[in-house]
Amino acid sequence: MLGIGTLAGPPLLPPEVTVRATVASICKHIVTKARTDDVWSAIRDIGALHTRLVPGFVTDTRLERGARIVTFGNGMVLREPIIAVDDKARRLVWSAEGAPFTHYNASLQVFAEDGGASRVIWIADFLPDEVASNQHAAMDAALQVMKATLDRFAEDQ
Repeated sequence: MLGIGTLAGPPLLPPEVTVRATVASICKHIVTKARTDDVWSAIRDIGALHTRLVPGFVTDTRLERGARIVTFGNGMVLREPIIAVDDKARRLVWSAEGAPFTHYNASLQVFAEDGGASRVIWIADFLPDEVASNQHAAMDAALQVMKATLDRFAEDQ
């Protein structure tokens, strides 16, 4: 007869394995003069990165079922599965497949600011964490182009 806390026979589960990995996480933001609805419209247009959001930084965006294929100005091409397009929260979530990443998950979210401006927050979590300095630089460059593009759009309105 088995008592409480005992187990007859071999263990049913393998021994616990602990994997320690450092996941790099970067959070950056811009404030643009563009209206929140206009910013969200450009972000949620997932096939128009190269024309509406970050022209030049991204040179082409092709859509396929559930994902976009993004060609960057430096020639790198990544497949980015789209995880969520949340109109209520004004939040886009995507991942990325391909080198240099073994894992990549990111979101862009838009918030209204005083005076009709908008704040865009970009959060990226990725592995390996050794690419963090390159990713910081890439996000800075992309956000600089995004701000200039959105500000120009606001001025044209």
